[in-house]
Amino acid sequence: MSENTSDNDTQKETQSALPADGHEPLRYFFFDFLKVFLMAVAIIIPVRYFLFQPFVVTGDSMRPNFHDGNYLIIDELTYRFREPSRGEVVVMRFPKDPSQFFIKRIVALPSEHIVIRDGRVTIYNSENQDGILLEEPYLVSQNITYGNIDRKLKEDEFFVLGDNRLSSSDSRVWGILPKDDIIGRVYLRLFPVQELELFIPSPVYND
Repeated sequence: MSENTSDNDTQKETQSALPADGHEPLRYFFFDFLKVFLMAVAIIIPVRYFLFQPFVVTGDSMRPNFHDGNYLIIDELTYRFREPSRGEVVVMRFPKDPSQFFIKRIVALPSEHIVIRDGRVTIYNSENQDGILLEEPYLVSQNITYGNIDRKLKEDEFFVLGDNRLSSSDSRVWGILPKDDIIGRVYLRLFPVQELELFIPSPVYND
């Protein structure tokens, strides 16, 4: 009698160790999925909003180096540790309408004096007090920067131009770019895949 009772108890213990229904493994699966999802959100949101940001080029003002529809990754972190450099391509808020975003190239830096005349760009600064003619290797040809500009920049002011100098609304048209309007530098072209490119380092100038 006692032997039968012991067998029954063992059988009950074994049964109680099994899931009551088929939903137990599914519950564990969703719990693990939720943990992974929350961890991904905790990582992606800071990266997306504080470190890197996607940007799609609209228009032809940066041709031939950037085309309409290019999908770019913008580095928002670097300029927190150093100043923007000449030649870097940046995404910026349009100073006249901060709801719009432009992509341009930095040509003149704070406290510099920029002169555009006869299709060429001349930069005056503490290292080049007599001025230096800017050679721009990223342009298809030189002598194409139209305009008649003579501007001394203040601290935290930049002069930006589009690479398509014959068809670009830039500092020649609407004036200087305040540093606070710079969102970040172009770091990577992701699409189209055949044009994948990492934009490091910046162009080398003769100044």
